Parts: sequence; structure tokens; C-alpha cells
Amino acid sequence: MKNQMVIAIILSLVLSACGPKYTEEKKDTYILIKNEDGAQLGYSPESGVKVLDQDGYAFKDLNKNDTLDAYEDWRLPAEERAKDLASRMSLEQIAGLMLYSAHQAIPAVSGGYFGGTYNGKPFEESGAAPSDLNDAQLKFLTEDHLRHVLITGVSSPEDAALWNNKAQAFVEKMGLGIPVNTSSDPRHGADSYAEFNAGAGGEISMWPGTLGIAASFDPGLMQRFGEIASKEYRALGVATALSPQIDLGTEPRWSRFDGTMGEDPDLATDLARAYVDGFQSSDDGGWGFQSVNAMVKHWPGGGPEEGGRDGHFGYGAYAVYPGKNLSDQIKPFVEGVFKLEGDTGMASAVMPYYTISYGQDTKYGENVGNGYSKYLIEDVLRGEYNYDGVVCTDWGITRDVSAVDRFEGKPWGVEELSVAERHYKVIMAGVDQFGGNNDKGPVLEAYAMGVREHGEEFMRKRFERSAVRLLKNTFRVGLFENPYLDVEETKKIVGNPEFMEEGYQAQLRSVIMLKNHGNTLPLKKKQKVYAPQRYIAPSTNWFGMQQPEKTVDPFNLEVVKDYFEIVDSPQEADFALVGIESPNGGVGYDRIDLEKGGNGYVPISLQYGQYTASEARDVSIAGGSPLENSTDRAYKDKSFTAYNISDMALVNKTKEQMGEKPVVVVVKVANPMVFSEIEKSASGILAHMGVQDQVLMDLISGVAEPSALLPFQMPADMATVEKQFEDLPRDMVPYTDEDGNQYDFAFGLNWEGVIDDERVAKYK
Repeated sequence: MKNQMVIAIILSLVLSACGPKYTEEKKDTYILIKNEDGAQLGYSPESGVKVLDQDGYAFKDLNKNDTLDAYEDWRLPAEERAKDLASRMSLEQIAGLMLYSAHQAIPAVSGGYFGGTYNGKPFEESGAAPSDLNDAQLKFLTEDHLRHVLITGVSSPEDAALWNNKAQAFVEKMGLGIPVNTSSDPRHGADSYAEFNAGAGGEISMWPGTLGIAASFDPGLMQRFGEIASKEYRALGVATALSPQIDLGTEPRWSRFDGTMGEDPDLATDLARAYVDGFQSSDDGGWGFQSVNAMVKHWPGGGPEEGGRDGHFGYGAYAVYPGKNLSDQIKPFVEGVFKLEGDTGMASAVMPYYTISYGQDTKYGENVGNGYSKYLIEDVLRGEYNYDGVVCTDWGITRDVSAVDRFEGKPWGVEELSVAERHYKVIMAGVDQFGGNNDKGPVLEAYAMGVREHGEEFMRKRFERSAVRLLKNTFRVGLFENPYLDVEETKKIVGNPEFMEEGYQAQLRSVIMLKNHGNTLPLKKKQKVYAPQRYIAPSTNWFGMQQPEKTVDPFNLEVVKDYFEIVDSPQEADFALVGIESPNGGVGYDRIDLEKGGNGYVPISLQYGQYTASEARDVSIAGGSPLENSTDRAYKDKSFTAYNISDMALVNKTKEQMGEKPVVVVVKVANPMVFSEIEKSASGILAHMGVQDQVLMDLISGVAEPSALLPFQMPADMATVEKQFEDLPRDMVPYTDEDGNQYDFAFGLNWEGVIDDERVAKYK
């Protein structure tokens, strides 16, 4: 009897060891499988995917061949799985993998840059749900084999999750079952008018932009942002972040300055590393279901634009190096995001900028856009720094363009090549993917060009090399195992109260107090405040859309009322609160100047009033676009007046009206600015890079204390701006105010005065 019991126990153990080590659960639109001590799997019951049982574990038969192939085995390393899958892919499938979609809104808007249709009709007329796939998406996922999708606006977190599940189920039915890898540009900005309630969530947590977080001088805060943002991204279905922007802000006039982490290479390097560690590392420090691939931009640094003109347009096609300082520009890459502290090692993807890094190619002597530069990609990035992650072009570099001031393609330096020839040049430069291209046709044409020049075997290997890099990023974040979302979990995660609270605290740490004359701040609550309206002049945005003139309240008055009593006139007020923005000094090009016989180039101004560029270069460093007749882009002795000169008038007029009573100026800063036109009219000055109005009221009223520092210099005047070098950090004469304080890098005030702590000691 005893022997029979022992035999029964042994038999039971054997049977249990051979039994399934996983469970299945039916969700709303997919099946969830949980393997014991293994991967969670998700698949659509409509896709035809079967579950394979091996060693008691479950695996997805993505290619439906009843065999567990290496790429389907979640126990194997990502590199091995990627190589197996790449070898199985057709040329057309790899070409599709090398595409990154144009911007997609959920749902698609009617017309315009992000427009789309559903069964040939605008969304409003189609009867489609917001989460349905639109016509363009159905085409590029099916016919072009595209699997990398960039989403922009979403109607709600729930719609984003539902769209994700529909897209994943759609592609799971096809071919090898390669999932969609969805990406996003930064989406955690603060809505100034939104009220904060510690007990309530929102659509997504609100944080300062990276320049605002940089003002904290705290890499730990930047990493915490990455950790929270990655959780929210994954809950929205986003597995790749088209960020961070780690260009050094060494050119103060650049229109993308506010997306940087400031001008100091050491601070930017530490912040960039922290950002990517936060996004890519899951809870155990390595890759996992909470990881988000970081695509860092823009190699080798997009900041040193000549005269501050931006590379989205031909007039800003050149980055220049009068200080011979490429080394500082690449430091956040090679010392930061390529040397992570977490187990993911280095940033998984890199995006070169549109610009021509003028005169930097010492091997081939080419002056071409960075995405076309074999020297900068193959020789420097991959060769010298051993980077083997994905390199993806910026959006639209292979498309045609008709003039230097048109928002069209950005084929700088290769304007005279055909679209297919541009694709071929990009591929041979060592780049893996084409941003903003939904069409596989030119990629296949480029392949054929390569076959004619190098042979079929060479080009097949070249394409597979890119496929492996791209697939590794999809494998490492778990999309092949479970790309599906639990919609109820999405609603709980995105913008939950804890994340909103942390974002709010970060906003408080991002506002810089530049001036506090006579200890004006903080102000006692319930005092009477006069908050004059702000005039906004008519303008045209990048996409050519007209913005009408308007007069607005610069603050949410309902928020202000919670702190102070609002009055209608300066005479009634105890103090004035003036909200303005830093000078909008234009883009550096004016077609009217061209039509009058000039070269089209005008100064970009960092002051409000009329500026004449008497100290500018006699002759530009770079030039020679085939789209214009002149090779000289100089603008010496030309004049420009900021579009928002009315902001200067508003501050100074308010001071006149208030007399000796204090005027507190709050400036939303997009670029460094010349303060001499308004500083003496202000008793207190707060500078921010995008926060909720409630944050400003907490600081003004003393609920919280300012602690942020300037991550860049504020120039004394435009002469020092013209004399500084585009590629050198911290080379301007900083502005000195009436209290004797210099608005220099690492300057900031708290209630005690000038901040002089360990952050200042470390970075200044």
C-alpha cells in the first residue's frame, strides 16, 4: 500500500510537470495568456493565430506554420529572434519596416496637415468610431507593410487604447504577424488654464517641457519624469518616444531652443542620460513591458543654426561651427545617452537633424543634410562611437521642395537628386528608416539601384541589417508577446492623481525668479490685483495657417481669484500682474526683402523693439542652395521688430499706471531675451517654460518657494548675440539688472536671495 502511494505521488508530479504552465483569460477583444515565470501573451481570436505548447509553456504561432520558430520563442535573446525574423521577411516587408508614417491623429481631422478620411469621407460624415483605422492607415499597413506609426493628437486615452487594439489585431492577421510599433512626440506639456486638484486625475500628467525640467538642475527629476511618462505612453499603446531633444541650446535665436535641455554640455549630458534611463528601463532596470524606446534627436546636434534660422526650411539648412566645437554638440550623445546607467545600455534610436553640418565632413568633403552624410552616420556615429541602434531620418527629408521658405520636403544638399536616389543615398549612409514616408516604392527603387551597383547579396544583407536593428526595438519592449491594452487599465494609469501631483511639483521646481526688488515677493493672499489683458498680433504659423489678432487674459482669472481679489483698474490695485511672452523675433527670412532686391535674409531679434543688425557678420559662413541665386545669407544692417512688441508696451504702460506700487511680470520664455526694455518696470520677474497658472499663483503668494536656475544665459543686448558663436555655450555677456544681479547660466533667486547651492557649484 505504501509503495502504491509513493508511485501515485511520483506519477502525479510527473504529470503536473508535463502539464500546462500557463493560464488563459478572455478580455474584451483579445485573449491574455500568463506563463508561469514567463512572458504574458496577447492575441486576437479573429487573427488566426494559434497557441503552441512547448515544454508546458505557451507561444504564439505568428506565421501560422504550426512550428515554434526562433522569432516566436520569447525565451531567446532579442538579437537572435530579430535575425531569424529578418531572414524570413520578403524584400517588400523589410522595405515597409523601414518606413515611419506621417503624423496620424486619432481620429483623423478633416483636411490640413493631419487630415484623413474613413471610407472616403471626413470623420464627421463617416459614421466611424474615433478609434477606427482610417483609409491611409489601412493602406500603408496592408500594401506598404508599414509597422511604425507616429500618432499626434488623440481624442482620449480610451480611444488611443482602442485604436491600438484594432491596429494590432489588423496586422496580426497578416504575413509574419509583425506588430505595430507606435510612437509619439512629447505630449506631457502643461495646460496653463487647467486647475490642479490633488485628488483628481487628467487626460495625461502635466509636466514642464524638458527646458523647464532642466531649470531644476536635477537629473533625478528628469529620470522620474521618464519613468512616469513611459508608463503613460505604454498605457496609450506608445512604445517609442521621438524624444528627447538633446541638441545643445548654444544658439539663442533658434526657434527650437525651448525643446532643448539648455546650453551647458555637462548639464545637458546628465539630463539626457537620466531621461533615457527613465523611459527605457522597466521596474527591474532592463527592457520590459514598461519600457519605451527613446529616439534621441538630433545627431550630431541641431543647435548651431547659422543666425538661429531653423532647418525645417531651406533658409535654415546650415549648422555652422565658427568656434570649431562639434565636440560639445555631440557630448550629450556620446557621454550621455550612449552610456546609460540602467541595463538597457544606450538609447535605442537616433534621429539626425535636417541641417547640413557645414564643413564637418573631413573624409568625403560633402555638405549634405545629416541624414545623407555617410561621414557623420557610418564613419562617426557607427564607426567611431560603435552605435548599432536604429538611425531614423527626420520627417520628410526625401521629398521635393520648391523654395527655401516653403514647408515641404527637406532634401538639403541633395535637392537635385530624384526621390529614389535620395532614398538610396540615405541607405548607403548607414540609416535604417525614413521618417514621414508611408510609401515603400522609393525604398524598393533604392534597393534596385544598390543591386546594380553592388549585387543582390550585398543589398539583401544591407536591408537585413536595418531590419534586425528595427525588429530588436520591437522585441525588447514585448510587442511580439502582447501588444494589446486593457482599456480599463489605461483609464486608471494615464493622468492618475499620483502622476498629476508629481508633474505639478515638477512645475513648481521649473519656474525661475529672476528679480525680487525690495523683497516684493511673496505677496499676501487676498490683496487686490490688476491683471491687464494682452494683445496678440496676427501671424502665420509654420503650416501657412493664418492666426487672427486677439486680446486675451494672460491668466486664468478663476485661478487668480482663488489667491487674490481682481480689480479693473490700476488705481484700485495693491499690485499689478502682467503676463507676457519672450520676444517673437521672426524666422530670419522675409520674402518681401527678396522681392525688393535683397537676399531675403533678415535678423532674428531677441528684443521687442526695432533692432538693426549693425554688429552682424559681413558675409555668412554658409550658403549655396540651388533654390536661390545668392551664396551669401548675411543680413548686416537690416532691421526687424518683434511681432509682440506690444508685450514691452504692456509692461511699461502698467508701470506708469501703477506708480510706486509693485508690478510683477511673468514671462513665458521660448528663447533667451534682452531684458533691458522691461526690467526696470518690474518689481518682480518670474520666468517659466510652460506651467499651469496655479503654479505661478502658488509661487507669487508664497505657498511654494522658487528654486529653479537659468539653464542658459540671458544676453545683455543684441550686440553680444551677434558676436557669440553658434556652436559655443555660455559665450555671451549676460544682462545685469538694477539690483546688480547677472542673468547668467545657473542664476536664480529664492526668498533669501541669490541661490548658491551644490547645483551651482557642480555645473557653473
